[in-house]
Amino acid sequence: MSLKLFRSTGYSSIFAPGQSRVAMHPGWITAATSAWVGFACNVALWRELAHSSMDNMGWSHVLALAVFVCGACAMLLSLLGWRRTLKPAATLLLFIAALAACSIWSQSLPVDASLLDARLSRLILPPWASLLRWQVSAMLAGLALAPSVWAWNTKVRRLSARQQLSATVMGILIGVVLLAASGFALLEA
Repeated sequence: MSLKLFRSTGYSSIFAPGQSRVAMHPGWITAATSAWVGFACNVALWRELAHSSMDNMGWSHVLALAVFVCGACAMLLSLLGWRRTLKPAATLLLFIAALAACSIWSQSLPVDASLLDARLSRLILPPWASLLRWQVSAMLAGLALAPSVWAWNTKVRRLSARQQLSATVMGILIGVVLLAASGFALLEA
């Protein structure tokens, strides 16, 4: 009978790769959440894909709008991308974007300058009667609940304060570049 001390006591895990190698960098979670909000929750993009666009914006305008939203979300999530605030901020951003997309889609609001004139309560919260329809519940589950569950189940890599500050500044700079490039494209259109 041989002595198997390391296998029986659990000390064999010391030699295995650490949690920092398995966990995802906060920048990737920020990028994935920003891309989801910018592209999946973009009603103008889906209307253009369905060829039922009410205002015929065009592909360049719709993609510039999606990149603009991605840049804004990347800036916000980079600011809040610290270990304790990343997942709640991503969840809040996903649910606000999903509610806005459900509201725009269910009320058939045009995605143009008149959308900015709509009241915030009308844009974020659809009428209560439409919240009871199964389509709105399905859209909320697909646009907000599924990515939120993914974000909460993803392990986030622990970074030192210096590395976290570097990642925050880099994310803000990438967000500013995306905002500027897409902003110029939106102004030219």
